[in-house]
Amino acid sequence: MSRSLYLTVATPMEILVDDATVAALRAEDASGSFGILPGHVDLLTALPVSILRWRGAQGAPRYCALKSGLMSVTGGREVAVACRGAVLGDDLAALQARIRTLRAEEAEEERKARVEQTRLHARAVREMLRMLRPAGPGGLDHPPAMSAGGGDG
Repeated sequence: MSRSLYLTVATPMEILVDDATVAALRAEDASGSFGILPGHVDLLTALPVSILRWRGAQGAPRYCALKSGLMSVTGGREVAVACRGAVLGDDLAALQARIRTLRAEEAEEERKARVEQTRLHARAVREMLRMLRPAGPGGLDHPPAMSAGGGDG
């Protein structure tokens, strides 16, 4: 078993991290914060807007703010993170502030999407009610008129 992890962090535009000397890694998913050490079982998880933390072979801490993504651990050694966007940094406090901003932006985007979904739903219901009203223009007769023949019999 290898004594280090091979970490890659990639966005659609670039590979931000390509480090084969990672001693330990911490990440966060919907279930909370967790650690990865060499020999970890295979894993696939979705990462929210969060900070990825790791220590290199020399023990120096490293940080990367992630804008959502996927992380996989394979073979107890290879850790790959694919994300929409990421920022490397040495200042944890600055990255945490960046994460707070990204989370607020994400919450606002979700709020706008819910408002639009509600608006479209209400419009669809109004349109259905308009179509079902027999007195209104374009309304349907209820019950539907039957032909004089009464059937196929």
